[in-house]
Amino acid sequence: MKLIVAIVRPEAVQDVKDALRKAEIHKMTVSHVKGCGQQMGYSESFRGIKTQVNLLNKVRFEIGVNDNFVKPALEAIMGVARTGKIGDGKIFVLPIEECYRIRTGEDGSIAIG
Repeated sequence: MKLIVAIVRPEAVQDVKDALRKAEIHKMTVSHVKGCGQQMGYSESFRGIKTQVNLLNKVRFEIGVNDNFVKPALEAIMGVARTGKIGDGKIFVLPIEECYRIRTGEDGSIAIG
């Protein structure tokens, strides 16, 4: 079992959701987050005052999958979220030691779905 954490541009959210659905991955948690990486933000001027905006809006997907769904999930996300420009995001794949479905008490790969 793995936890896939993907940080993507906000404009890629619907495409990522659609691509995951096509890969038969339906269970996910999506959060709006702020962060910076190689992009380093941008400068803007408001009423004559220059400000450095270095935390940019991003969207974080958290997807728990069984091992056989890792590659399809990665291909789905990268296939639609990649523009080739700085700021496309990152994907982290982490091991899951245990998983429990609260409603039924099931555990392991059955609980993850």
